[in-house]
Amino acid sequence: MKVGVVEELYHEVVGVEEVYCANHVPIAGPHDPLPSRSNGSPLESGTGGSTTVHRRDAGLEDMKIAHAIKATQVAKPYPKIVHRGARYAVDYDAQTRLELLHRTVEDKLYEAFQDQRTKESEQFESETREEWEQALADFARKYEKGQANIRNKDDLIRQLTIKREKKLETLHHKRRERERHQTAELVDRQAREMLDLFKQARSQEQGDSSYSSAPYPSTPPPPQPPSCSKREVYTSTEYFSSIDEIAMHCARNEMTTFTDLIRALTSEARSDIDMARAIYRWITIKNLNTMIFDDSIESDTPMGLLRGIKYGTESYHVLFKRLCSYAGLHCVVIKGYSKSAGYQPGYSFEDNRFRNTWNAVYVDGSWRFVQCNWGARHLVNAKESESENRSDSNLRYEYDDHYFLTDPEEFIYEFLPHDPNWQLLSRPLTLKEFERIPFVRSLFFKYSLSFVDNNLESTLYTDKTGATSVAIRLPDKSGDTLIFHYNLKFFDSEDNTINGLSLKRFVMQSVSNGVVTFRVHAPSTRPLLLDVFANSVSSAHYLTGQPIKFKSVCKFKIVCDSLQVIMVPLPECASGEWGPAKATRLFGLRALSHVDAIVNAGRSVEIRFRMTKRLSEIVAALHRNRTDDRVLQNCCRTHMKGDQVIIQIEFPEEGQYGLDIYTRQDDDLTNDRQLLTHCCKYLIHSRNC
Repeated sequence: MKVGVVEELYHEVVGVEEVYCANHVPIAGPHDPLPSRSNGSPLESGTGGSTTVHRRDAGLEDMKIAHAIKATQVAKPYPKIVHRGARYAVDYDAQTRLELLHRTVEDKLYEAFQDQRTKESEQFESETREEWEQALADFARKYEKGQANIRNKDDLIRQLTIKREKKLETLHHKRRERERHQTAELVDRQAREMLDLFKQARSQEQGDSSYSSAPYPSTPPPPQPPSCSKREVYTSTEYFSSIDEIAMHCARNEMTTFTDLIRALTSEARSDIDMARAIYRWITIKNLNTMIFDDSIESDTPMGLLRGIKYGTESYHVLFKRLCSYAGLHCVVIKGYSKSAGYQPGYSFEDNRFRNTWNAVYVDGSWRFVQCNWGARHLVNAKESESENRSDSNLRYEYDDHYFLTDPEEFIYEFLPHDPNWQLLSRPLTLKEFERIPFVRSLFFKYSLSFVDNNLESTLYTDKTGATSVAIRLPDKSGDTLIFHYNLKFFDSEDNTINGLSLKRFVMQSVSNGVVTFRVHAPSTRPLLLDVFANSVSSAHYLTGQPIKFKSVCKFKIVCDSLQVIMVPLPECASGEWGPAKATRLFGLRALSHVDAIVNAGRSVEIRFRMTKRLSEIVAALHRNRTDDRVLQNCCRTHMKGDQVIIQIEFPEEGQYGLDIYTRQDDDLTNDRQLLTHCCKYLIHSRNC
């Protein structure tokens, strides 16, 4: 099919005498209102024939879509159905008729897809058969002449099989791209027509906007930076609690038309943002990537509504745009680069890898980014999935709110559109700048983190001693609950050791004055990859000793061009940060004598803490490179005196030591065992005085 296939299909459909069949006639049931959670909502009206909450119907004679008028003239009028709670700009009957016309055109497109697939498959099998027959005939002649043996035949079949699989993969890829392009082209055209329907309805009721303080624009405004940040729109997902609950309800109850679906989703929407939110949550709740479809599905069935997902022709962003048009929202599909799966800091965007697509929707007087695909990537864990009801097996309840109405200043860290205007930034970035900015993930912004160095880049270069660092500023309010972790490995492999030593021992993580710092000392000139993880954990949870699930917040490539100093690994202590900051945040232990992670001492040292909450026990363990821990176990003595904790250390000889400190509370019992939890560690340099 050529690019003009959509236009041809429209002309073909308009020429038929009747575009509706018995299965397409709308039924009142699916779009009946959902159980409302509103308490005296001003938009809730009585039941029955009350029409006081409805806008005036948009006359079909006034519609500016010529083929839609022609198609609907042959249809019998549908009974008016009252939708309690949903004040909608467009008449239900008019929207349903237009959707049915669109579906008929789409049916034709999918029939054409199927015909084309059949022809291509037959041609591929024919060409493959001829190629195999010719190759095997050539082999037979060589075999008769003694120029080949059975082993050569096995090699030939293996080569032909690999070649066939590669050609088939290429065929499928080209077919998928072609069909996706044609589907996107069709949805784009149909979205414009649906928005024209809204344009006509809104023009008849100027000055009466139910969804925003200002009239919604009839045409898409040009791309410009948003008027305010996302945090000025909302700061908590609780703001959308009723909208999200309705989206969950709709995801569990299948519908047969987009008109019914969007009216149910937006039944309690009070603004265009609420509408966009409902669509976003419905898509992210629906586990579209794992849905199981029958081999044959009718277009007017619940699963037929998502048949584009089955055939691979419609993606999250195309579906989001389609649904936005049914809600009367301007939405665009944006193409560009993304730092997606497989990308590493320092990579260049030189080929077709890391291409991506996302949306921008016009709400609250501004264009806002939406990435449904990435918002739906966070799945529930296996145990939760096993406990779900079978009816909910295609639903997910975890999602990433970061990708709904993302601020351009944050979105640019992961996505770069081909059109610079759609960066929505006052100063757009170049491709090279996009490659150089730090590689961060959504949790970086969820936890309100920021880099101390505003000019920090994704690739860090060490000095001649192999040293470099990353400093991350913590938020004022929630910084006390954040726990960080890291991983260091070689950039070009999964190897994370050198000479039998973990590369983690060449990183020193510490927290001071609201900044977490990762000091890296490269042990060789091979490039390294530093991955920083984080999670927000309460002290009560941390004291249980249960495993903590960390997620990546940022990554850096570390390059050491020359190394003039042989680096010594840190003592092998418990993982995590150095210094007393964690002890203060999570355990209420305030350092009295040593507030820094590094301690310079003579042959002995005394470390003191004050307890702000009662701890039942303190245990200390000393470590040193090339020294058995058992040799050092009698070097530390700990005792409590009132609200003070005192740790006295006698060093057997000078050198570098690591001190691990563990604690527990009286009620820390798991399986009748007393739990000790790591609370902090120090790096101590002992020298003879």
